[in-house]
Amino acid sequence: MPVSSHPRFPELHGHRGCRGLRPENTLPAFLHALVLGIDVLEMDVVISADNQVVVSHEPWLNPAICLGPEGQIFEKSPSPNCNLYQMPYATIRRCDCGQRRHPAFPEQVSEPAYKPLLREVLAATEAVIQPVGRPPIRYAIEIKSSPADDNIFHPIPEDFLSLVLAEINKAQVAARTTVLCFDPRILRLVHQQQPDLATCLLLEADQPWLASIRELGFVPTTLGPDFTSVTAAAVHQLRRHYQGLRLVPWTVNQQSDMITLIALGVDGITTDYPNRFLALTTE
Repeated sequence: MPVSSHPRFPELHGHRGCRGLRPENTLPAFLHALVLGIDVLEMDVVISADNQVVVSHEPWLNPAICLGPEGQIFEKSPSPNCNLYQMPYATIRRCDCGQRRHPAFPEQVSEPAYKPLLREVLAATEAVIQPVGRPPIRYAIEIKSSPADDNIFHPIPEDFLSLVLAEINKAQVAARTTVLCFDPRILRLVHQQQPDLATCLLLEADQPWLASIRELGFVPTTLGPDFTSVTAAAVHQLRRHYQGLRLVPWTVNQQSDMITLIALGVDGITTDYPNRFLALTTE
């Protein structure tokens, strides 16, 4: 059976926009992902010193891809002068994170780019007119939280979530947004405070699926495991215990792995290369 004729072809989630093709978590990456035709924009958020919700994977300046506010190169990170939680957004905005191509993504097109605010990303993407017949774009927003980093790289969960929810609700995209997190504390708060908002429990490869869901204390909308942990047996067990739970593994960059996951019936695939996924639909 050709991949394109699979009865449950999964959603396409653009990881950090389209990290394999444009600078991650930047406006160029998100807008290019929309042009390609992704279903869901995946992004990460952190908090600045002045409580702005910033789109960034790390809560610090990644020396592999970012320059400092004066254009300086950092040898290592994290360090006190790279901690975004200790920097006002006006300073963060001056740091270029697009001209230094990520060493792991040789196809990435370099261009000047900064870490945008979440509200800026939502405004820019909502302004894009979707082609006739395509549903409105959806968002997967990962909150970068961990107990060890409370009050060091980010606020405590209650304050962190409050800032993020304010932006989501102000932009009126809550019905099309899923909050992702590895930190169960954040997801429990979402479930308590805004139960209609979709949630995704992210898991590393060594974390057991069913036990992690039980520990969370409620059934999230989606399970987001490392794709290397997705096996036929694991999927069968998940479907048997949680029939309505969506399965969207990360981060799947090789077409051979995409084909395997599609055959296993996943609900979505998160990838740095949306173009590789889309090529499968036309073969």
